[in-house]
Amino acid sequence: MADLRFLMEMIPVPFTGDLAYDEPMSRHTTFRVGGPADLWVRPRGEGFPEFAAALLGTARSRGVPVFILGGGANLVIADRGIRGIVLDTSGWTGWEFGEGTGGDRYVKVRSGTAVDAAAEAAAAAGLSGMEFLAGMPGSAGGAVWMNARCYERSVSDLLTETGILDEALKPLALPFDAADFGYKKSPFQNREILILSAQFTLKPRPPEEIYREMADHRRDRKEKGHYRFPSAGSAFKNNRAFGKPTGKIIDELGLRGFAVGGAAVAPFHGNIIINTGTATAADIRALTEELILRVEAALNITLEPEILFTGDWSC
Repeated sequence: MADLRFLMEMIPVPFTGDLAYDEPMSRHTTFRVGGPADLWVRPRGEGFPEFAAALLGTARSRGVPVFILGGGANLVIADRGIRGIVLDTSGWTGWEFGEGTGGDRYVKVRSGTAVDAAAEAAAAAGLSGMEFLAGMPGSAGGAVWMNARCYERSVSDLLTETGILDEALKPLALPFDAADFGYKKSPFQNREILILSAQFTLKPRPPEEIYREMADHRRDRKEKGHYRFPSAGSAFKNNRAFGKPTGKIIDELGLRGFAVGGAAVAPFHGNIIINTGTATAADIRALTEELILRVEAALNITLEPEILFTGDWSC
């Protein structure tokens, strides 16, 4: 801990924002589980990119790991917590609109911005394309990183440019290349970079139509139970080769309501794992692994989790 305090003093860029030592990560994830981060840092304001680069460079020089946190969705941090530094991007928010080509417009969204807030801003401007993100938890940076998908649309369908700090901690604007993206896959999942912004192409549309579609998506999420308990939404990816959605596969095996400790398959949806109120990170991980084993034993197919398990899982 003393070394991390010294590390923060070494950073040659002024810090504006929030930080805490031994910060419970249950406060920063949609599952509401997770032990303490050695150091949690949330820079705020226009100096975010410069400070983030300095923090990452200083931590790298001293061998201190840094985990990049977005909105905390699709994430389970171990009960023992996470070692090193958690760099929380949720203080880096905002957007700006601009003119594209062929009558299109674009919005450039900072990575810590909630995707629901960005979709709302686009709707207020009478610009269409982000409706499918209405009601989705998580940040713009996280949505790009995982190529978030719902209602038959993916983030890559409207992404035109991604701003990053590259491996050398230099700012870089990367034009979109469809070949780099797939079903819930992005090129950033295999790179040690920090997403700073995402630029999305949008089209003019009557605001009342946009708001009506967004309201439909929010209502659908609510009716499916996405907000009833702490969760990560879909626990597993769908695979067309399986012939049916993962939720239906789990339902047909009679696993709705199946529980490990305080974690359970939602009684209202087979592809949602919920925290019933007392779940630990270990419960959620054990339940996820047990579901994979049971489906594999019954059908000889292997489910792929959407949930990312990170942190100190040592016994």
